Amino acid sequence: MPIKQSLVTLVLLLLTFNLQSQDYFFKNKAPFNPDIPSPEAFLGYPIGQQHTRHDRIVAYLTKLAEVSDRATIYQYGKTHEHRPLVILTVTTSQNQGNLDNLKKQHLDFVDASKNASNYDLPVFINLAYNVHGNEPSSSEAALLTAYTMVASNSPEVTNYLDNAVIFIDPTINPDGRDRHTQWANQYQANPLVSDGQDAEHNEGWPRGRTNHYWFDLNRDWLLAINPESRGKLKWIHEWYPNVVTDFHEMGTNSSYFFEPMKPNASWDPIMPKENYEDLNDLFAGYFKEALDDIGSFYFTKEAFDGTYPGYGSSYPDLQGALALLFEQASSRGHLQDTDYGKISFPFTIRNQYVSSIATVKAAVENRSTLRKYQQKFFKTAINEKVATGFSAYEFGDQYDMNRNKAFIDKLLVHKIKVYKNGNKFVVPLKQPQRRMVQNLFESYDKYRDSVFYDASAWSVSNFYNMQHRGVRSTNLGLEITSTDGLVNVSAIQKAEYAYIMDWDDYNAPAALYHMQSKGLKASSAFKPFTINTSSGTQSFNYGSILIPISLQKKSPQEVFAIVKAAQEKYQVPVYGANSGFSKEGIDLGSRNFQALKKPKAALLIGDGVSSYEAGEVWHLLDTRVHMPITKLQVNRWRNLNLDKYNTLVMVSGSYNQLDSIQRGKLKTWASKGNTLVTIANATKWLVDKKLVKEKLTKKPKDTSKTKDVKRLQYVDARENLGREELGGAIFYVDLDLTHPLAFGYRNKTIPVYKNNEVFVQPSKNAYSTVAKYTKDPHVDGYISKKNLETYLKPSASLIVSPMGSGRAVMFADNPNFRGSWYGTNRLFLNALFLGNKIRIPKGRD
Repeated sequence: MPIKQSLVTLVLLLLTFNLQSQDYFFKNKAPFNPDIPSPEAFLGYPIGQQHTRHDRIVAYLTKLAEVSDRATIYQYGKTHEHRPLVILTVTTSQNQGNLDNLKKQHLDFVDASKNASNYDLPVFINLAYNVHGNEPSSSEAALLTAYTMVASNSPEVTNYLDNAVIFIDPTINPDGRDRHTQWANQYQANPLVSDGQDAEHNEGWPRGRTNHYWFDLNRDWLLAINPESRGKLKWIHEWYPNVVTDFHEMGTNSSYFFEPMKPNASWDPIMPKENYEDLNDLFAGYFKEALDDIGSFYFTKEAFDGTYPGYGSSYPDLQGALALLFEQASSRGHLQDTDYGKISFPFTIRNQYVSSIATVKAAVENRSTLRKYQQKFFKTAINEKVATGFSAYEFGDQYDMNRNKAFIDKLLVHKIKVYKNGNKFVVPLKQPQRRMVQNLFESYDKYRDSVFYDASAWSVSNFYNMQHRGVRSTNLGLEITSTDGLVNVSAIQKAEYAYIMDWDDYNAPAALYHMQSKGLKASSAFKPFTINTSSGTQSFNYGSILIPISLQKKSPQEVFAIVKAAQEKYQVPVYGANSGFSKEGIDLGSRNFQALKKPKAALLIGDGVSSYEAGEVWHLLDTRVHMPITKLQVNRWRNLNLDKYNTLVMVSGSYNQLDSIQRGKLKTWASKGNTLVTIANATKWLVDKKLVKEKLTKKPKDTSKTKDVKRLQYVDARENLGREELGGAIFYVDLDLTHPLAFGYRNKTIPVYKNNEVFVQPSKNAYSTVAKYTKDPHVDGYISKKNLETYLKPSASLIVSPMGSGRAVMFADNPNFRGSWYGTNRLFLNALFLGNKIRIPKGRD
């Protein structure tokens, strides 16, 4: 029978099957304890009949913990929207009573200084589900798995519980899940509508994939920006499970995927090959057997990769575990047409459930192998020499202690040991987290593959623009175990004339907005100066903030109280001055101090707009600057009153709603002296629509007489085209440190992140190109030679272009990528706080 026909037959059989029968899910798992409620009995509907809200999921797991001595429930965190993040721990009642001791013995295998040898101890398995909220089948499978492990008295399950501690994390992303659940349930019809164009199958923006701030949590394990990830990371480093699952969904016309992943690109350059070559193949045999048994079709090795170490299917690998990716074709609702018939929600759930049970079986039957692997992983982390020959990395920025603090916080989250030796910080390579140290500090620009599922660059030290160097020997100094007290600024003393805040510190924009929001007037220094202060003679760089006391509408005491509160809250250097006369440079009354307006910013969101990039802007201003930004829906553009704002941010998007008349509205608003900030593809849109007089970098014309097209094999098309994609790499740019957008930087060369193909020519105005890629820009990650030489090297990264009396601040790259680019956030924040003071001189061609 042809495969297509057999698939149609299979799906139709599944649809006509009695879904309420336990046999559909619980094959050979009987008998069940009648005192334990099934998911159907507790929820009031069969699993798969509708989507289950997160609060009901938590309630069911809580019920299991109440009625069974096999289960306990633990809350490890909360989401942005205050939903609980929970784990149900399931094992025998005897193991539950001895769990602290089992944990201690388990951690002996992680401690390289010990030589534990009881490899038959219960294996620790973390079944983790639903990191992408609109890939909902796995959370439903989590309920079925929990019930099976708690209620089944079959010899198979009782054997699993004797030899495993199973940690069920039902919903990693509850905020996104509930957003999608509400959508799918409210559009569910009776009878079900399988037409893929039905509203049920097409979520409204921003969709449920992401969390509250529209972050992809399956990219956040390394970056640790969101509370969901930070809570999970804390748990991971408390328990160090041997196996971690990562359940997903993919396109409706696919089948089912389990590891091994795609060869070549699937390896993190520093991971032991044993993880991919041995353990993945070992577990694949169990998945094959389980899915063959129920007649499900699947594939392996063709797609996906584990190169980026920030996935749920890669980060646990760096903790000595085996992390496993599963991808199920999505019904994206309750029933949907596919090329092979109809796919139902219960069908997608069953594959995830079967894979969950197969994971437990494989881990239990190979627990000795898994323990030996994890033990060897951490011993070799300490004993193996690294290829670079370095023994440690030294880092630190003397001008920005809060950026130092943020970077050290990232190290500590990953349990990386860090020390302070004088004015520098030291991270030794000889430590259990040596591979994590390499991931955060080392860069790679050569790969065996050229097609990546996501980023090919993740040297987090570059994300933070952190000056660092590898050393072959060093003194460690004192270990840092907390960031508390790491930043200690001298308390501001009451002054008679003015207060001056250094602009170099990462928290300076937040402190400025705090003072502006309390009614203080502030100015920015457009030239450096040196002046006597209450803390002695101090030199101040471009951008330093002046708070003139006599020009305020508040009393000197009130001014002092506001400045003092800002300093204490954000721990930024602020100094008092009792005279306006400088020892060097401009005086405090100079015209080179430019009075600043408080930002009144808006952000365009909605259909066609990148929710990721929009969320990054919103998150930055909400959580770090504590500055409100109005989110304007692009489909309401015609009715919006833009005069309420002096700054408008446009991230990548199609902006098809803005026809020529509506684009005229945008141009008129900007021409009134306002600032338009565009990021990545929004910059390309601005150029394409001729709203600015800038140009995109184009391939030089082919002057050869031969224009024959080289014939290529059809099967190679995807790989060939993929080589020219720029999925995410790091490059150096050269900054004009005197430009307001570069205020707060001391080094003219900084790294930027590029994950697009937006290449903009340097402006014809000699003063408008703020950042241009350097002559040798490639730092980390994959870029084709063609893109590097033809497009990137001749291009600009940041331009300011005139729009009447206003201006467009045009980023070719994304300065806020995934909430983690502390090193380039300042460029974006300068656009908001200083953009309206930029006057573009008339440069010559």
